[in-house]
Amino acid sequence: MIDTSELTNQALKAINTAHDIAELDAIRVEFMGKKGRLTDLLKGMAKLPPEEKPLVGQKVNEAKKLIAEAIANKQKQIRQAALEKRLEQECIDISLRGRGASHGSIHPVSAVKRKVCGYFSSMGYDVISGPEVETEYYNFEALNIPEHHPARAMHDTFYFGDGRLLRTHTSPVQIRSMEKGEPPFRLIAPGRVYRCDSDLTHTPMFHQVEGLVIDKDINFGHMKHLFESFFTWFFERAIQVRFRPSYFPFTEPSAELDISCTQCAGEGCRSCNFAGWLEVLGCGVVHPKVLCAVNVDPEEYQGFAFGLGLDRLAMLYYGIDDLRMMFENDIEFLKQF
Repeated sequence: MIDTSELTNQALKAINTAHDIAELDAIRVEFMGKKGRLTDLLKGMAKLPPEEKPLVGQKVNEAKKLIAEAIANKQKQIRQAALEKRLEQECIDISLRGRGASHGSIHPVSAVKRKVCGYFSSMGYDVISGPEVETEYYNFEALNIPEHHPARAMHDTFYFGDGRLLRTHTSPVQIRSMEKGEPPFRLIAPGRVYRCDSDLTHTPMFHQVEGLVIDKDINFGHMKHLFESFFTWFFERAIQVRFRPSYFPFTEPSAELDISCTQCAGEGCRSCNFAGWLEVLGCGVVHPKVLCAVNVDPEEYQGFAFGLGLDRLAMLYYGIDDLRMMFENDIEFLKQF
């Protein structure tokens, strides 16, 4: 008679002292695999008398069942212990402050745009917008820039080939607004504009805000006072302004406006090429032909217009020396604002 109790005890002892799943699997193969010790017992039954075979087969199967249950229970114990150890190592203290979500910030150009629009809105100006894809009439002809006018070459325009173009300034918005309304007008038109130009201080797409004032008895002195007040408020320090004669087909007389350098207060530095002044905008008294194009009597109404680059203003305000940095989406750069 074959005795399976000793073999079973050996297996159970080995199972109880196993430390991991791999060791348990090795025990299972040793005792119950195809070449295992219990399998060898079953193979040896052929030499037994017929009356002993059923009893031996039963004992071997009972031994297999005990060993299999012991292995399964030990596996559960090992897995549970591993889980508890992992939970202990990876525990979370729910009383700790959370990491929190990171928040974006306002782009420097957008921040300056909001600031400028807020100032002029508080002064009673309307903030208007219009299409970025324009016709030649609104972008040029209504602004006293007829076909073949040399001023068109100044704008380096993106044409679509069907009479439409990407606007080169936001002045067309002013024309559209005056067509729909009656004077007096006090408005600004911020937005994106497009020109074929790209270097340290120019990009093919940039941002402008153009202003327009049309009323009775408006003169150049009103415009000068507006700029002195605006730039002193914007930079939060005393800013001097000066006008230099220039040419724009939609204003007469026309001027370029300089402000005292915001970095050296006019003393002279690298930012202003040691001149003490920075060019910031173009302006002038609205040309009578522009008023006639929108059915406004130039004998009764006068006014001034100006165009200010928001990107240039943001560079001065934040001390940025390369315009392209504001359009490269560099997170580390934008985080500063």
